[in-house]
Amino acid sequence: MPETSGAESVDRFAALPSGLTICFRDFGDQADPAILLIAGMGEDLTFWTDSFFGSLVARGFRVVAIDNRDVGQSTFVSAPPPALWRQIAARPRSDAYALADMAQDAVGVLDRLGISRVHLVGRSMGGMIAQTIAATAPERVLSLTSLYSTTGSKKVGQPALSTIRLLAAPPARTRTAAVRAHLRLTRHIAGAGYPIDDAAEAAIAARGWDRSTGDPAAGVARQVQAIQRSGDRTAQLSRITAPTLVINGDRDLLVDPSGGAATVRAIRSAQHVVIPGMGHHIPEALVGPVTEYLAQHAARAGEGGNHVRIS
Repeated sequence: MPETSGAESVDRFAALPSGLTICFRDFGDQADPAILLIAGMGEDLTFWTDSFFGSLVARGFRVVAIDNRDVGQSTFVSAPPPALWRQIAARPRSDAYALADMAQDAVGVLDRLGISRVHLVGRSMGGMIAQTIAATAPERVLSLTSLYSTTGSKKVGQPALSTIRLLAAPPARTRTAAVRAHLRLTRHIAGAGYPIDDAAEAAIAARGWDRSTGDPAAGVARQVQAIQRSGDRTAQLSRITAPTLVINGDRDLLVDPSGGAATVRAIRSAQHVVIPGMGHHIPEALVGPVTEYLAQHAARAGEGGNHVRIS
């Protein structure tokens, strides 16, 4: 029997052996092939939007989405955040966690749900986490989709100087400031071809602020150093054997499109889709096309995707 229907779900929690608790939502019919959505840095699971969840469920997926550690309703770790100078110099603290730890969190949720194999979809930092799972736990992965992400090499995927200036602003300390900061950054990185819906994005940012159980600025800083601690993962990516799809836009000012191209070079037989005008954002106009790409990729992957519905 289906656990949930449509794009409706509630927060649930997986207590992991590590001592952390990871929040997740589970949509759709348990009999459908499972897809795990992993969001980007500082994004909780609701940043995927109801329409994205609903489109995937309608295409025949059971959809599981998680709050990464240090965001949303999941555990905010007790280690102090890195100082700004450490982030700028890429000098993580000795107690920093890595992308591999975040990958274990995601696999822990799959264990809690009894899901043995899954279609992985991660965006930005979530793409890095999904890549790590595919490289280190290949037996759990039916397919991998990496959305506007990169390899960790400093030679590719770097943000534009204009984006670095925005990211260097003091962190928001109120709900109103968080919404304003989200709108300012999202307008900048969304891509010239897809102007944002200010009201919808303001609602997403406000909901993210309200769902946070810890200090969002500290959480983001610790996630930044997780990426930095993990370094260049190109060699690790070369070990990925799961069918892989890499999607990015050609107007990304946060993760330069060279990051997507490098990911394709690193992963054997990866397919590459570049969406004209798209930046570091999935606007409503691209929910249908992107989820169609995901469904087609799952169907090509074979096992677990043979009854996915293709438009």
